[in-house]
Amino acid sequence: MLKRKVYDEMLAWKQRSRGRTALLIDGARRVGKSYIAELFAKQEYKSHIIIDFGNAPQDILDLFLNESANLDLFFAKLSVFYSTVLHERDSLIVFDEVQQFPKARQLVKYLVADGRYDFLETGSLIRLRKSTRNIIIPSEEEHVELFPLDFEEFLWAMGDEATIPMIRQCFEGRKPLGQALHRKIINDFRQYILVGGMPQSVLAYLSGKNFQAADEAKRRILQLYREDVSKFAAGYEEKVYAVFDGIPGQLSKKEKKYKLSSISKSARFRSYEDSFVWLNEAMVVNACFNATDPNIGLALSADHATQKCYMADTGLLVTLTFIDRRFTENELYRAILFDKLDINEGMIMENITAQMLRRNGHKLYFYSRSDTENRENNMEIDFLITEGRKIAPIEVKSANYRSHSSLDKFRKKFSQKIGSSYILYTGDVMEKDGIWHLPLYMAMFL
Repeated sequence: MLKRKVYDEMLAWKQRSRGRTALLIDGARRVGKSYIAELFAKQEYKSHIIIDFGNAPQDILDLFLNESANLDLFFAKLSVFYSTVLHERDSLIVFDEVQQFPKARQLVKYLVADGRYDFLETGSLIRLRKSTRNIIIPSEEEHVELFPLDFEEFLWAMGDEATIPMIRQCFEGRKPLGQALHRKIINDFRQYILVGGMPQSVLAYLSGKNFQAADEAKRRILQLYREDVSKFAAGYEEKVYAVFDGIPGQLSKKEKKYKLSSISKSARFRSYEDSFVWLNEAMVVNACFNATDPNIGLALSADHATQKCYMADTGLLVTLTFIDRRFTENELYRAILFDKLDINEGMIMENITAQMLRRNGHKLYFYSRSDTENRENNMEIDFLITEGRKIAPIEVKSANYRSHSSLDKFRKKFSQKIGSSYILYTGDVMEKDGIWHLPLYMAMFL
């Protein structure tokens, strides 16, 4: 059983809401929504019903379409169909994969108002326009996002509940962990990067510490994503495929901004914009936009036509990079495990940083400035986040980096707006030149 942090959020919702709202768990496919919903239903309620709208019989669909006006009869029929006694204020009804049947989601308004039972929804691709067309979105929904397992959840799965509290203490006190402990943690972190946080991949890996089994699980997930594109991006699916398949190539370049010219010399952002939006709203990727005027309101200056496109799960990126070759030919596994990444493969470290920042609640922004007349004005900052009323620039570096000229120029140009500055790398905690150098795994605390 995989322990997930979202469970505590679900429990807090139950205690806070007391039936006045429904909870919608939103996340990418295969991220563990159905599993956590069923576990919550079994452990926190006297009885429950799970309606899987990906495979619901016609009788149930007809019940929602034609008989929801009489809720006494509606609940009675549900109870009989699923052979489950419903207990007032102690039963949960789960709408699993609710995006497959939007009319059920619209009905939530009236089911919550009735007040007899609690309602939990799970959905993939829930933000897509197709999933909300012709329905009124209920205001009685509370939303929670479910991401792939983070590093702490991965360590929990490995039977380790002591490491992250120690890392947090060192982060808060800005104290180095020491060579032996840091080496142990970075080794675990490399395993996490390769396996990723998709539950099926993690479970496959735990059975014998088998990277190949995890890789096979990730290949199945990537194939499922491609099938979703053909179903839910009809009309522009080929463009979505092109953008998706191009992610490893784009991230492997020194400048990781997505350049459509790599797809076609005649490609224009306007014709591909829906493809980027689709992948982002499906939570398959984490989009990172150029903040042209860095300030605490980073979204105000975001240039959506200039973006970096990170995979939402770094383990999937590792597999996608070598998707057309056998697992034994995937050089990234050896390179990451033995700390042999070259500069191009540093895309993995940027991707895992993006994943951790996104999991910690940040929208993703970077800063890029190009001056053809004076190259000294060129700057590229990997990530920008807000800390209070200041912005914090973040650079991701290899352990043996020699300079941080872009960060120096950025700090000088925007000195009045900047709080802390960070370099994330594979070394231990240290402060140098007014910049905090932190181990990559500490990005989860920023």
